[in-house]
Amino acid sequence: MTGDEIQKFAFEIASRLPKTELDYPFGEDVSVYKVMDKMFLLSSSLQGNKIINLKIQPEHGEMLRDTYPSIRTGYHMNKRHWITVYAGDLITPELLEDLVKSSYELVVNKLTKAQKQVLEIHRQIK
Repeated sequence: MTGDEIQKFAFEIASRLPKTELDYPFGEDVSVYKVMDKMFLLSSSLQGNKIINLKIQPEHGEMLRDTYPSIRTGYHMNKRHWITVYAGDLITPELLEDLVKSSYELVVNKLTKAQKQVLEIHRQIK
């Protein structure tokens, strides 16, 4: 997938998840998807390449970086808990969907009990 395709597909997945919102806290060139005001996807460009950053379990991130040449430690993020996905032949829509949803769930799991209740109510309504 190209960088444009990665960003577009990641945005499609993120926008369908419950209680997500698109924000631009770092300027117009950096798109951020949040759930309950907590970031789980950041999209930008690095040296002309379109990239996305996603939250990850540290042990999962290490395996992904070893397996996929275009997945690296999170650019401008905590290197243990975030990955950056660049354009690459091995990046498939299925992999990207799994990574976006996993990032979302990692953030959801850290929400307060009250936030989780609001999210659950929202899920039931939809």
